[in-house]
Amino acid sequence: MKTTLNIDDGVIAQLKREAAKRGCTMGVLVESALRLFFKESRKPPAELPPLPTFHGRELVDVSDREALYDVLNEEKHARLYGSRKPADR
Repeated sequence: MKTTLNIDDGVIAQLKREAAKRGCTMGVLVESALRLFFKESRKPPAELPPLPTFHGRELVDVSDREALYDVLNEEKHARLYGSRKPADR
């Protein structure tokens, strides 16, 4: 199928040089590049590494907002004043 595309002059110049270097037409080179582009876009995303896990005593239930704020405030107090303030629980 034939089509018309508007391509930047600098890109066309690179395309012409690369096609000449490979001994193929610009159309063949553009088609190959598009096939690679579409093949890459179908790849599943790379698998993420597993999150770190920590084994130890839980200090607070993070689903309990107030308890979480209490622990954070105690730690802030300890950093600022050098000791933990007694918990009001």
